Amino acid sequence: MRKSALALLAAAAIACLGWPVLAQPTTGDVWYSWTPKPDKLPPYGKNQPVTRLSALLAKHKGQARWSEQVILTKRYDTKWIQAQPGDKSVTQYYADDRIVWVVWAGQIRFTIEGQQPFVATKGFLVQVPQQVRYSMETIGSEPSLRFEVVHTGIPPMVAEGNPKPADPAGSHYIKISTQTRPDPYDAINRPYLDFFKDVVVADPVKGPAQSRVVSDEANLVNIIRGAGVPTPPASNRGHFHVGHDEFWFILEGKCDYLIEDVGLVTADMGDVVFVPPGRFHRASWAQGQTDTRLSFNISPNLFHAFGEDAGGRQ
Repeated sequence: MRKSALALLAAAAIACLGWPVLAQPTTGDVWYSWTPKPDKLPPYGKNQPVTRLSALLAKHKGQARWSEQVILTKRYDTKWIQAQPGDKSVTQYYADDRIVWVVWAGQIRFTIEGQQPFVATKGFLVQVPQQVRYSMETIGSEPSLRFEVVHTGIPPMVAEGNPKPADPAGSHYIKISTQTRPDPYDAINRPYLDFFKDVVVADPVKGPAQSRVVSDEANLVNIIRGAGVPTPPASNRGHFHVGHDEFWFILEGKCDYLIEDVGLVTADMGDVVFVPPGRFHRASWAQGQTDTRLSFNISPNLFHAFGEDAGGRQ
């Protein structure tokens, strides 16, 4: 029997059975769908579209130690933290998610279970998987400054051998036992990446061959690097995410952002840019230099909803 006849018979059989026929993309690999977008944009609340590091340093000038909340949502809890030489943490770990840092000043010695201790300086991207014990100490003669990212509502576990910590509001620490084992590191999720040495020195413009710094079922931290480009037109709205927020740490140069109901903003090195769910946003490398943004979102497969006229891309 000819192939065309077989195809007709198959189509007829599907019609008779009442099976749904999935619509195919109408133009290349672009799919169209009705996607929910909030009638009222989720508010920023106490979070800011751009948190300027220069403003925070001015605010805390003269303080030996300080901590400043940057983003607090149902998913993310991020802070800038300055510590003095000799400041050392207890040995602790997070039970059900990773902790990630961008070290931005001074020297921090990390001691991580199963790894050789190492000293992180400006531009080190450091992570510890769930259930892996670690401690850190500021060394040298200068204060350390780090940007810290944890999962909201998951307090740390303090390893036996350390004093019982102060009870957080609404709960109290008790000693427990467990048979769980730490998550391993792998080819993508490594203890650290020295951004300025391993990326910038390695190539003056291009990003690393492996851009993902953290990648698992609940996290994606991704290096997005390239030469600056002219600011795209306002008609290029970018995309939005359904139910999930996103933020970026500017590692190098400057980055332009067009954010729905905020407008066009330019962020500098050390600044943090935040967008709630449901808001169109567009990121681009600002013209004049090589630029890098470190993106944080909830999944390597986070859905991007582009405008109907955008062809599924920025």
